[in-house]
Amino acid sequence: MAEYFDSLETRAPAEREAALLAAVARQVAHAQAHAPYFAEILCDFEAREITSRDALALLPVTRKSELSARQRVVPPLGGLNATALGGLRHVFQSPGPIHEPDGFAADWWRTARAMFAAGFRSGELVYNTFSYHFTPAGMMMESGAHKLGCCVFPAGVGQTESQVQALASLQPTAYAGTPSFLKLLIEKGDEMGLPCASLSKALVSGEACPPALRGWLQDHGVTARQMYGTADVGLIAFETDGGDGWVVDEGVLVEIVEPGGTKPMPEGEVGEVVVTVLGNSDYPLIRFGTGDLSAIVAESSHRASPCGRTNIRLRGWLGRADQTTKVKGMFVHPGQVAEVVRRHPEIRAARLVVTGTIGADVMTLHCDATRIDEGLALAVADSMREVMRLRGDVRFVPPGSLPQDGKSIEDARSYD
Repeated sequence: MAEYFDSLETRAPAEREAALLAAVARQVAHAQAHAPYFAEILCDFEAREITSRDALALLPVTRKSELSARQRVVPPLGGLNATALGGLRHVFQSPGPIHEPDGFAADWWRTARAMFAAGFRSGELVYNTFSYHFTPAGMMMESGAHKLGCCVFPAGVGQTESQVQALASLQPTAYAGTPSFLKLLIEKGDEMGLPCASLSKALVSGEACPPALRGWLQDHGVTARQMYGTADVGLIAFETDGGDGWVVDEGVLVEIVEPGGTKPMPEGEVGEVVVTVLGNSDYPLIRFGTGDLSAIVAESSHRASPCGRTNIRLRGWLGRADQTTKVKGMFVHPGQVAEVVRRHPEIRAARLVVTGTIGADVMTLHCDATRIDEGLALAVADSMREVMRLRGDVRFVPPGSLPQDGKSIEDARSYD
């Protein structure tokens, strides 16, 4: 019989959607009242009017790539925190640098749900190899394990031989960390004559776990499930025994948005993962652009996963949305492409293709448009020059011919 972390995972999609939107309105109101940054950027919006995804889509997107600059102006958290430093438990620092907080609530990052889906149960010993310093990854896993009633060995990273010895003496059943480090530990254990035979389950994150590596781990007795999350947001989605995509966490509302823009993509198409965190009074992120590319599994909005969970599912991590490219010595980013498209409603989709060789760049905007004429081409070229500060060509393409891979900028130059 299937087991679930709680009843939220199997509720009717319509019930979930109503609850999510009600929570969004409350979170927006809380952010406006207590987080200076959101009070500023959401000043023109009434929280009580955000009663649909269409209304939510009118709000600006705050991108992870913007945080470092913002935090330098308003240290340490850029004014995105609704709880003052004295009411927070930690402030961490990830590469960028980008600072992230956590609070005193149990399982603050909501990782227990992913751990449960990976088979972790109360009373087990979790061998946690994520870092405990600077970045919050170690604490993210530890807090989730404690929520489940697990004991944690805070192994951290490095010291491979010492870790193998610890595994041999502690005999843990569960592993949290990157899949590549788990493979390294198993290999080192075999080499030292201390096989990591007690491990049977793993929640892995921080890097891709391709099928070949997953199969290798399974052959060595460890069933690995992936968790997708970020230091800012916490858990976003997770794998289950049923497969068929990553099930979205119950504590967030996820949108797939045009890379560099704010408009949601149709179900099944690739775009940037944008997350609104619900119920977090300390760090109420509203439409937070992770910079990651993914897509909603087609039909998952009304077709349950084989595991029985009814939330929408993501196709996994499909790359990065930040496709910033230097053209003729100037940076061109996806947001500029989105702005050009926004100015011309006739354009259904667009892709900026940079060709030529170093020092002789050619920039062409490929447009799927409802009308094709010289007037529109000239107008779009003018917008490109105004928005990007560069001259570029405009090329109309057949309807539906642009690749659905989430890219708005393609660097096709020759570097030979």
